[in-house]
Order: sequence, then structure tokens, then C-alpha cells
Amino acid sequence: MRILIKNATLVSPEHPLHGKKTDLFIEDGLIKEIGHNLSPENTEMIQLEGLHVSYGWMDCFANFCDPGEEYKETIETGANAAATGGYTDVMIVPNTAPVVQNKSQIDYLITKAIPTPVTVHPIGAATQNLEGKSLAEIYDMRDAGAAAFSDGFLPIQSAGILQKALEYTLAFDGTFIQLPDDKSIGRYGLINEGVVSTRMGMLGKPAIAEELMVARDIELVKYTKSKIHFTGISTRKSIELIKKAKKEGLPVTCSVTPYHLFFSDENLTDYNTMLKVNPPLRTPSDRDALREAVLDGTVDFIASHHNPQDYDNKVCEFEKAKNGMETLETVFSAIRNCGIPPDLFVKMQTENIRKVFNLPYYGLKENTEAVLTLFNPDEPYTYSEKDLSSQCTNNAFLGIPLTGKVFGTINKDHIFLSFIHKN
Repeated sequence: MRILIKNATLVSPEHPLHGKKTDLFIEDGLIKEIGHNLSPENTEMIQLEGLHVSYGWMDCFANFCDPGEEYKETIETGANAAATGGYTDVMIVPNTAPVVQNKSQIDYLITKAIPTPVTVHPIGAATQNLEGKSLAEIYDMRDAGAAAFSDGFLPIQSAGILQKALEYTLAFDGTFIQLPDDKSIGRYGLINEGVVSTRMGMLGKPAIAEELMVARDIELVKYTKSKIHFTGISTRKSIELIKKAKKEGLPVTCSVTPYHLFFSDENLTDYNTMLKVNPPLRTPSDRDALREAVLDGTVDFIASHHNPQDYDNKVCEFEKAKNGMETLETVFSAIRNCGIPPDLFVKMQTENIRKVFNLPYYGLKENTEAVLTLFNPDEPYTYSEKDLSSQCTNNAFLGIPLTGKVFGTINKDHIFLSFIHKN
């Protein structure tokens, strides 16, 4: 297919045309030419008001629920949700049934995603059955294409097991992903422990459950010299610990979710189950600290924590509702409303994230594969259920006026657009 993108603002800091309007000619999945006034014949043309184009965005922590819970999401619907949100690449967690813990399961996910518009990068389980007791087949999964290792939404509680996992990944310069949460503290907590939980009569989950694990795991990194990525960071103290570790030169990185940047526990006073997540929404002070950490570079990128839940598990009493939010389609629009510049978001979701996980980043260059995200960072937009591609609708951003609209993606020979016009 031959595609001509006309008058698009290039968002690519390493390119001499960064920030300027230009044309891109794409043929057979390759960027053939970037420049002004291009007019190749027999092309499909994309020309939209306010169009920006960047290298394809990537996410590091999403649940596609496949295999085992396909009634919530499948590889196909998850990939469509990701492309709707501007993502060309997604790392998916191993919290499925069966658990993604061996070579054949890595092969299954990669192969099933080939026809979709998104490149799927499986995260291999660090421990067998996600039980945190003994290590899974880390080397075999790595050879099969696992991008990282983690127990996903079930963080490793044992310091000894985590030490072994870090030592295994060190052997091939891999990265371990940890969602820091000490399950022995606030085990039955429903929301952040504080003034709001007291006022609402809800069991609280204290911030120290996260902060203790961040502190412990940083000490393990000092001991093993291996790389760790903390995801779902939600408190001011956790950010301070990570910032200190980075200043010491430790191989520590972190990501935050769009909902921890946008909401706080004060948004829970109407018992909205769509906002029941783990880690829970913290105080406005914590939320503001996360925003500052994104702007000063302490936070390396945004992680969607896309976690679809079916109707029965969200439209119920708050105590019975499951944690999780469907997010992929609305990440960009949500963070744009948090004061994060689009150029910074692009850098985080392209260059930064690929560097952390040792994946190639080519930028926008001629004669390289066309891996592109098309968007307008300033277009006002209100998401509704009809805009979602996921099978589930547990998205707290629905109905909220936002800024920033994604038009689609081009991922080599996969085109995910709804407005292509013949030239």
C-alpha cells in the first residue's frame, strides 16, 4: 500500500524537521520519503486538521485476558483498543489462565497477535503459577521473545525469590517489573487510608504498603546490580525513594498510570466502582507529586495498567467490585489534561520505554519501517462507549471532556485508520 501523509507536524526530536509541517510517503510498510510538497502517484492520502505524527507509542503493562478470560478481552480486541489509543506496541502481563510461564505460551501470544495492528510483547511470569514460591522458565521464555519478567498484578512478596529473579535477568541484561505492594499491610483495604476512607467508612490501604516494598526492592537492586522497573507508583514517598536511587546511579526506573495522574481519593466520595483500582487512588498531594515527577524526568513513562472488568464485577457494591480500569483508548487524552506536554509524552512512550526494555528505537527516518502514531494534541474530545474498542467499558474517563485525540496508527503493513481518502 502507498500512503501519503500531508501537512503533518513532525514530533521527532532527532529529526531536523521536528516541530514543522511536512509530508511522509509510505510504501510497502516503509517510510520512503519525508519532506515538503511530496506528490507521488496512486496513493491513499491522509490530511487532517491539526495532524501530528510521531514514532509509534508503546505501553508496558496491559492485560489482554487471553487465554482464559476472553469474555473480558482477547488479543484482537485488546490490540484494537491499543491502536485506538495510538499504541503500536504493547507489553502484556502474564496474569491469564493458564499463566504465561513457558515458551509455548509466549509463542501463542506473539503468533496470535500477528494479524492485529499492534505488536504484542509478552511479559513472562517470574514465578510458577504466579505463586511467588519458585522461579518459572525464565531463560526459555526470554529466548521465545518475552520482553520482560514479572508476576504482574501479583507482586513478589518474598525478598529471597525476588533476589533470584533479579539475578537470573541480570545474566541477559533483562528488566524485572514490580508493582510494589506489601500484601501483609492493609490486605483488605478498599481505598487509600486517610481522611476520605475514614469519612466514607471504608477499610483503608496505607501508602506504606507500597513504600516499604519500593525501599526493600531498591536494596535488592543494590545487592544484585540488576535492573528493576517499578510500575503503578502512586505516592510522594515512593517517588522520593526512586529519585534518590536514580541519583545514586542504580538501574531503577518507574512508570505511573493515567488514572493516578488524573484522579485522587477525593473523586471516590460517590463510591464510583470504576475508580476502584490497585494501588488505590491516593491524596491530591500524592497526585501532584506524580505530575511533578513526570515533568522532572523521575517518571520514565506512562503505563496504562489496562485491566478490563466485565459488567457484573463493576456494577455492584463497592466492596464486591474488582480492581482495575480499561484505559488504553484514553491514556493520551487523560495525561494531556494533567499538564504534560505532548512532546514529553511522545518521548516517554517511544524512546524512553524502548530503552528501558532493550527494544530498538529508530525514530522517523527514511527507509525504515513505518511505525507511526497519528494524533492531534489540542483537539477537544469527550469519549463515549461507542469510541471504545475494548470488550469492556470500565473506563472512568468516559463522559469527561478531555483534550487530545488519536487518529490511528500505521504499524508497518497494518493500517488502523477510519478516514483514508483516495488521492
